Amino acid sequence: MTGQFSYEAAFDRNLGWFTENEQQALRSKKIAIAGMGGVGGIHLLTLVRLGFANFHIADFDTFELANFNRQVGATMSSLGESKTSVLARMARDINPQASLVEFASGISDDNIREFLAGVDIFIDGFDFFALDIRRKTFRLCRELGIPAVTAAPIGMGVVFLAFTPDAMSLEDYFRFENRSELRQYINFLLGLTPKPMHRAYLVDPTRVDLANKKAPSTIIGVQLCASFTAAQVVKMLLKRGVVRPTPYLYHFDAYLNRFRTFRSPGNNGFLQRFKGDAVERSIRAQLVRAGNDGSRPSKGD
Repeated sequence: MTGQFSYEAAFDRNLGWFTENEQQALRSKKIAIAGMGGVGGIHLLTLVRLGFANFHIADFDTFELANFNRQVGATMSSLGESKTSVLARMARDINPQASLVEFASGISDDNIREFLAGVDIFIDGFDFFALDIRRKTFRLCRELGIPAVTAAPIGMGVVFLAFTPDAMSLEDYFRFENRSELRQYINFLLGLTPKPMHRAYLVDPTRVDLANKKAPSTIIGVQLCASFTAAQVVKMLLKRGVVRPTPYLYHFDAYLNRFRTFRSPGNNGFLQRFKGDAVERSIRAQLVRAGNDGSRPSKGD
C-alpha cells in the first residue's frame, strides 16, 4: 500500500486554504509533541492530516480503560500498548512517508535536548500534573529559541497560550518557583482559567481533586484543543495572521458559545494570588481532615 501513496493526492483538498508552496513548507517542518494521551494524540493526527510529516513524539505510558472517554488511541485493541507506538502507527496509516521519532520512555533530563533537536515548534501534551518536566521543557525551548504552545481542555472548551522566546515565560506567567507541589497545581489551574467560564456547568465540583491528581475531562475539550492549536501552529509557522503570545490568552467554550481573547497577568496580580491562597487553604484543610497535610516539597527548584 505504501507504493500507492501520493502526498500530493492525499492532501490536495488542503489547497485553497494553503498554496502549494505553503503545503510543501508544512511538510518540511518538524514538530515535537510531548504526551500521546489526551490532547497529544489528537494533536498528532490533526497535524498529520494537515500535511505535516516530521515529528518527535513522546510518552512513557500505555493505554487503559480510564483513557477511553477522551484519548484517540484508546481502544479495546490497544489496551496495554505503548501510546507512542499506537499513535505512530495511526499517523503512518495516514501518511506512510511521515517521519516519526518515538521517545517511548517519555522525556527526561537525559533525552530532552535530543527531543527538541531541530524542531520548529513544541506542543505541550503533557498530563496536567506533569509540572516538573513541563517546566524543564518550556525552559529549554526558551533557551533554544523554540516557540512552545499549550492548549488545555477545560470542560467543553479550550484555553490556548503561546510562549515565544521574546514574550513572557512559563515561569513568569504561572509563578511555580519556590512553591509546594500542591500550590504549583493550583497556580497552573488558575493561570489557565483566570476567568473560569466552565464553572457555570460543572455539575459536580468534587470531581476536581488536585490533591489526588484527578480531574474530569471530555472529548469535546480535547478535540477543540487539537483544532485550535493546529490553526495557531499553521499561522505561526507560515507567518500568516497574528497569534498573540503570553500574557495574552485565548479561551473558547463550545458549551456556552463564548470566545474570549484577553490579556492576563497570569498569577502576578493580587486577585489571582488571593484566589490561590483561598483555594490552597481549602484543600489543605481537607487534607488535614484526611490525615495528610499536603506539605510535600516542590520539584525542580
